[in-house]
Amino acid sequence: WPVDRKHTYDAEGPQALCDLCLAQVCCSLDALCSVRADGSMSLIWAPLFPQEMADQLLQKMTTKGILNDTTVGIFRNCKELRLRRASIRSSPVSAEAFRLALCPHRLLELDASWVSGGLTGADIISGLASNPECRLSLQRLSLSGLRLDWESLEEDGGVRVGFSSLQGLRMLNVANTDVNDAVLEDICTLPHLETLDISCSAISKLTALLKCNSTLRFLIAHKLQQLDMSPARLLFVFNQLHALRHLDFSDDHFAVDDSDGRVGDETVRQLLEGSPEVLPSLVSLDISGRKRISEAAIGAFVQSRSGLVFLGLLATGVSSCDVLSSKKNLKITGEADENQVCEALRRYRDQECFIREALVHLYNLTTDADKPQPDMLKLVVSAMQSHPTSLHVHLVATACVFNLTTQDLAEAMSVSLLSSTIAQLLYAMKTFPNHHQVQKNCLLALCSDYILQDVPFDKYLAATLVINWLSSHEDPTLQRMAVAVISILVAKVKTLLTHCALASCRKIQLLAIVQQKAMVGVVDSTLKFALSALWNLTDEMPAAARNFIECQGLELYEEVLESYYSEPSIQQKVLGLLNNIAEVEELQADLMEEDLLEHILSLLQDSQVEVGVRYFAGGILAHLSSRAEAWTLEGELRTTILEQLHDSIMTWTQLEREMVSYRSFHPFCPLLQPCQPSGVQLWAVWAIHLVCSQNTSHYSSMLEMEGLTELLKALTAHPDTHSDVKGLSDRILCMVEQYQSHSGAFKSQTEPRNS
Repeated sequence: WPVDRKHTYDAEGPQALCDLCLAQVCCSLDALCSVRADGSMSLIWAPLFPQEMADQLLQKMTTKGILNDTTVGIFRNCKELRLRRASIRSSPVSAEAFRLALCPHRLLELDASWVSGGLTGADIISGLASNPECRLSLQRLSLSGLRLDWESLEEDGGVRVGFSSLQGLRMLNVANTDVNDAVLEDICTLPHLETLDISCSAISKLTALLKCNSTLRFLIAHKLQQLDMSPARLLFVFNQLHALRHLDFSDDHFAVDDSDGRVGDETVRQLLEGSPEVLPSLVSLDISGRKRISEAAIGAFVQSRSGLVFLGLLATGVSSCDVLSSKKNLKITGEADENQVCEALRRYRDQECFIREALVHLYNLTTDADKPQPDMLKLVVSAMQSHPTSLHVHLVATACVFNLTTQDLAEAMSVSLLSSTIAQLLYAMKTFPNHHQVQKNCLLALCSDYILQDVPFDKYLAATLVINWLSSHEDPTLQRMAVAVISILVAKVKTLLTHCALASCRKIQLLAIVQQKAMVGVVDSTLKFALSALWNLTDEMPAAARNFIECQGLELYEEVLESYYSEPSIQQKVLGLLNNIAEVEELQADLMEEDLLEHILSLLQDSQVEVGVRYFAGGILAHLSSRAEAWTLEGELRTTILEQLHDSIMTWTQLEREMVSYRSFHPFCPLLQPCQPSGVQLWAVWAIHLVCSQNTSHYSSMLEMEGLTELLKALTAHPDTHSDVKGLSDRILCMVEQYQSHSGAFKSQTEPRNS
């Protein structure tokens, strides 16, 4: 499959071939599959996939957001697509689709966290338990964010089917579920349970953990707000967990009621100050968010635990404790420095309260960033992706993105990282359209020449979002940035389909900005960017040009032409847009106004006016006068225009700076016909010569591909062609021939010769 070489290779190396192939399969599912009677997909033909690749295909479909009841059907084919480590995280999959597609596989792992589509924990447990192989093979199961619906589980042979049916389980995540004390009793009968996450659940007693005290090594019990045990009883339970090496007993520090965590806080205090004989195997303790913790207690605990490798202290106020700075091998989450903050972003990916806290500290640490920190940017983007609906996370994260990509920092980062970053910014703009600060942060980050010009992302979506934002906001600073972004983006949106769709967006606001500035005669960057944006929006886009006319744009532009007579930069942009309209035959009648054309003619004739302005004035007049049958004004005016076109162009000096670029030369074809007046032909060949001399490689290829070289040859060969037109046409053809000869010679030198 074709690959964009420019953007596939970057500082992180090439994208893996396997990833490219799997992504292509995901994009081509419709063509590769047939549809069963129930609407699910089935691969028309499938080889025997390597087992790991089947897992990767499912993962790729999940991350791309295309896994659903229809597409998951391809995994009903258990012989060719054998799943072992399955992830359907956050996908809309129903109980029936899950039962048919995933339960027949001999799974080792399943991540069904935050699945939508009505799938419950009970559906998953009963489905997996129906496969005798899965009862023993399944080792890791994540149901975070699901409704368990425990009461709906049916009995099998007089015994309720529950977690205890899955005898091979070693890791279970039931965080953010309705798991309760009764369910925990069932869970703790698992003979091999090593890791258990019961965070943010309704559990009130941890006594059931004593049943697995010889196997449980990891216990994550974050934010157990309904816990009803005394500190002494809690410590007793913890002390009996002889195999426990990792304990997370952190709390949500944003809790409204300060008394909610008092029991937990007191338990933590006693644990810190107690004997090292309590939980002697502990190497990792997370107490982030806990209040009333003293630096002395932390110091004593760390000094008595030489084997400690991790300590979670974010939002405790004690992460800058002196004793911690001497422990070089101890990883800490906190706010004392960048290392602690980044560790928090890595460890707390799924815990919004800590992600928010860490991002606030990261923002403060990066306000004056002077060196690129791509690893830090990755963590920020990951935080946004993990909490797609959290305004608090996106508010601070978008500010961090600006800090980390401002000025020249972005240029030192990989293109793929910047692409994913901008995609996340656009998601934030789309998700929180009415939040002023989020939109401002995103605009600040987007308003970078390097990002807008060199980083690949959805330019159409970006332009649409910014245009829509402009329609309801008038903040002058943001308005200037938004218009600047639009003026660059619309020039990048090249396909007809998307550009026509963009043309239907509200450009009235851009016109309103022009009108607002013109009323007071101001000349600033906002006005110039708005004019550039409108110019680009109408470039070879008849629908956009028609929309401009219907919005009374012509009347406004006529006023601007007259009131900004001494401002060539403004005149040039106004005339450039009128040129776009003049190229569209069905819209030329709208420009047939005597006063307007006489004013444009005066610009063409005035030798004091810059060549750039006279060039666009000439283009409008050349297009309108090229069709005698459509001319509706006095014939004498057309004759004058044609004479003045030729005479004026012959006085123009060659421009050094790049003034204009063309998507194609198609609008020039009618002007280069032998039957056209010499003034019309001369303007067209002068324009072609201008851009070819400034960017020979690009426009030489365009001339060849679009057949313009043949038109120019025919023009030079025609006996009636004016000598001025012939001379300029010959120079263009010579320029193209020299370039092709040079590039051909270079190619022959660099190509390997046959031995």
